[in-house]
Amino acid sequence: MKLDEYPLHSYDKIRYCDTDRQGHVNNALFSSFLETGRVELLYNPKKPLYSKGGAFVIAGQKLDLLSEIRWPGKIDIGTGLIKVGNSSIKLVQGLYQNGRLCATAETVIVQMDEASRGSKSLSDETRGILEKLVI
Repeated sequence: MKLDEYPLHSYDKIRYCDTDRQGHVNNALFSSFLETGRVELLYNPKKPLYSKGGAFVIAGQKLDLLSEIRWPGKIDIGTGLIKVGNSSIKLVQGLYQNGRLCATAETVIVQMDEASRGSKSLSDETRGILEKLVI
């Protein structure tokens, strides 16, 4: 999938301290890059998507590392949705450096009720916003 095929775009700057002995970005950082795209959608200060008393948690994630990422530079992050459920969503994301696809991920996010610690249904308003991002 190409970056411009994702409905949402973000980026992160690669820091020198993100590199390891091999001179490329440590693979643990790939999850942090994905988090940037995910959080900008779910916790946008102008329009947070979680319901009152709710929070989003990761229920599962599949990450495929396709190419190394090297310093210096930036990572472009594409984010979209595959599915919107009652209390969960399935995100699809791509990480790109200089137009090259470096990683893909699918992440299941569940809205949790902070009091009961169980799942909490998405509001109709949130569901409507998210359904527009399904690819």
